[in-house]
Amino acid sequence: MGLEYSFLTHPALQVKALIHLDRLPVTDEAVQQAQSQLRHSDLVRGLLFDQTSDGTIPYHPYQKWLGAHWILASLADLAYPAGDESLKLMLNQCYDWLLSKDHQKNIRLINGRTRRCASQEGNCIYYSLALGLADDRTQELAERLLSWQWADGGWNCDKHPEAHISSFHETITPLRGLVFYARESGDPLAQKAVERAADIFLSRQLFKRLHDGSVMHHSFVELHYPSYWHYDILFGLKVLAEAGLIRDARCAAALDLLAAKRLGDGGFPVEGRYYRTSIKGQNGDSRVDWGGTSKIHANPFVSVDALWVLGAAGRINLQNDTHQYSKLD
Repeated sequence: MGLEYSFLTHPALQVKALIHLDRLPVTDEAVQQAQSQLRHSDLVRGLLFDQTSDGTIPYHPYQKWLGAHWILASLADLAYPAGDESLKLMLNQCYDWLLSKDHQKNIRLINGRTRRCASQEGNCIYYSLALGLADDRTQELAERLLSWQWADGGWNCDKHPEAHISSFHETITPLRGLVFYARESGDPLAQKAVERAADIFLSRQLFKRLHDGSVMHHSFVELHYPSYWHYDILFGLKVLAEAGLIRDARCAAALDLLAAKRLGDGGFPVEGRYYRTSIKGQNGDSRVDWGGTSKIHANPFVSVDALWVLGAAGRINLQNDTHQYSKLD
């Protein structure tokens, strides 16, 4: 690995570091070796702890944070190796849920706008493509997202008839999914939808209200990992980097804010979390400890992502970074 950051010795982080920081292609031998280590790491074993001998997860796919939906999303975000057929039955669980008649009952058209928690479909599109397991059902989910997109470019599940502005939470993951789908399919309608959805965030500088420039919500300017379905500036910047929009001038304020959070050792903290580490198997439990929260200690998962987006935006030169890194626990 070209970058000598000691916290990247964690096998679950080396793949992302090689791809995003060292900018190596996934075909590179070092990336493939790191992906093999990731596949057999303690972290991945923790994520797949509940997978049964038949390849499924014995929870509803959306159960927080133990269902197949969340496990696959986490694996995709870690750049887990594509094409692992042992995950296919978990993906089938997600397809069966999202394409079921019971699920369709939750889709409402009110005042000409489809009210839908589109982060669910968006995430499935994302991880099915990122993990190299997509089939025609991914296309069906993408076509649904395109048909549900609101006039302002996003999505929202708010059933109040007067609601007319898209939700950041319900738009960031559909944007991510459609970025991957547009790239894979070459569909110009999907690419147009990406541009419209991205403008939801860019027009608000990723965290500011349009009418007065104030912070939309305090959680938007805090750092989290995993984000799950929640929005924050780092999640937004990651998706815009994936979309090739990270150097848009309207990202500047969010990049400034992110850069200001950098700690003395060069890493970045996790300032809030949405999970609790537990083996009980209850809603909101995680089999994996993602490093907890701290205002003064860096979190390696957030640090890798933050370095990536700042590097992609040209804010730091990753090959000549002046920070001296100590171990980030």
